[in-house]
Amino acid sequence: MKRTATTFFFIIAWNHFLQAQPLTGIQLNQHGFYTHSPKIAVVTSPVESNTFYLLAAGKKDTVYKGILSTPETSVYSSTTTRIADFSAFTAVGKYILFVQGAGYSYPFSIQNNIYHAPGTAALKSYYYQRMSAPILPQYAGKWARKGGHPDKEVHIHPSAASGKRPANTVISSPGGWYDAGDYNKYIVNSGITMGTLLSAYEDFPLYFDTLQTNIPETGNGLPDIINETLYNLRWMLTMQDPHDGGVYHKCTNAAFDKMIMPVDCHKPRYVVQKSTAAALNFTAVMAQAARIVSKFKKQLPGLSDSCLHAAQYAWQWAKENPGVLYDQHAMNALYQPVITTGAYGDSNVKDEWFRAACELLATTKKEDYVQDIQQYKPAIAPLPSWSSVAMLGSYTLLRYKKALSAYQQLALPAVQQQVIDFAASLISNGGNKAFRTIMGQSKRDFIWGSNAVALNQGIALLNAYLLTRDKQFINAALTNADYIMGRNATGFCFVTGTGSRSPMHIHHRLSVADGIAEPVPGLLAGGPNPGMQDKCTYRYTEPETAYTDADCSYASNETAINWNAPLVYVSAALEALQYEAGFSVH
Repeated sequence: MKRTATTFFFIIAWNHFLQAQPLTGIQLNQHGFYTHSPKIAVVTSPVESNTFYLLAAGKKDTVYKGILSTPETSVYSSTTTRIADFSAFTAVGKYILFVQGAGYSYPFSIQNNIYHAPGTAALKSYYYQRMSAPILPQYAGKWARKGGHPDKEVHIHPSAASGKRPANTVISSPGGWYDAGDYNKYIVNSGITMGTLLSAYEDFPLYFDTLQTNIPETGNGLPDIINETLYNLRWMLTMQDPHDGGVYHKCTNAAFDKMIMPVDCHKPRYVVQKSTAAALNFTAVMAQAARIVSKFKKQLPGLSDSCLHAAQYAWQWAKENPGVLYDQHAMNALYQPVITTGAYGDSNVKDEWFRAACELLATTKKEDYVQDIQQYKPAIAPLPSWSSVAMLGSYTLLRYKKALSAYQQLALPAVQQQVIDFAASLISNGGNKAFRTIMGQSKRDFIWGSNAVALNQGIALLNAYLLTRDKQFINAALTNADYIMGRNATGFCFVTGTGSRSPMHIHHRLSVADGIAEPVPGLLAGGPNPGMQDKCTYRYTEPETAYTDADCSYASNETAINWNAPLVYVSAALEALQYEAGFSVH
């Protein structure tokens, strides 16, 4: 059929309009609920009745009905909501919610192990992000691709030059994960990513010991979460200068690649300036990895010792170079070529000192690191992000509080109370009352990578649960999982390939360039961001609705390894704790 240009652009505009609209007036977890967990849906359209109906998936049989709450206007948008609470319904099956005027919800399940599939997909997403190797069809299906960025010939950028490695020296730095929607590798962002993934294994080893993700290493005697983190760990080891222990800040092109496949990328690659932040993030990851892989000495002979040596060597460099901050603008004024990829600059590294010292102490049990912990211990540990990692150190101290109890000067009971009080404050503040989620403490939650804010809040709440076994904390964490899966003002389930309405046009070079309609599965989109730094067109601009499913939108629709990591953690925690918490039945 022949179409005019006008018709074509009308179709494009209409499709864009549909992507901007919640396609149902009922927002809920599009994946589903545990049998005995709280079950909340939020009605965001005007209704003609105060009654809601839970229907079997075929829409023929009403299995439950209830009364909607009174209307409430969100403080983060002009959305008015009413709550449908069907927590009392516990029968396993597939269902749809119906409200006269709002229509039908997306279908969802009620069952045990509800987060197994999205959590597995989130972990598997790192396989698709691997560089320097082909992604094979037996593991990736239609998302298989040729390898790219071999990184066997990486140049020392003039900013990173030293006596034994002058500018343009060629080193090898293969492997690792693509950091986000771009094709570069950053030590600082790997710091929080690896810390979160390794912590997930430390907190829930029995769950991960049997979790398989169908990657090339599956069945080799190691848990797949360890197999996957090793792929990035081995790259990180190449980023340490063997002559002095310093760590290069990133491995990168001078400028971002275009929206092309990795095999088509041939620009020169560089390692740039060593930095204190990179050295300390590296130290923390290597120290944590050293104690974890020591469990697998047969499969990984010598790796634990190598990681600990690398950690201590980087720590020594940081002690000798405590103020080497990465300032890309200043660097570019001095050296060529100019580097314009992600900076991950951090002007305050006190939190990195604290975390690195915590990891070294937990691994070595040596008193040498206690003084540094004391010196850099934060009065208040804010929610983790790539530039703020102190709370990861607190989690580690508490994970090993029995083994570290001899060091009374650490005041571990106070550290524990700090974490519990932080989690309790998330609950007492009420979050977003209109959507009944902890996410939405304030407008400041809706930032670049806001979905990671929700999930890192979930990790804090889950750590408080592990410390207290108080179910209010795990119930609160569930609300943010529900937020990610669709109970939010945008109407999206933010995990690609999950739910009925997930992002289709993420800012992700692999997904844009591969010619496949569906994006790579298991990736978490950034989420609402009223900053809208990408200057794309946003139909809605209020804090909780400033999201657009368009590949130009790196400010709201990019993916990143540090955002996916807390999705892995939260999903695994809920799965591991579901029976203990009474969400599921044996």
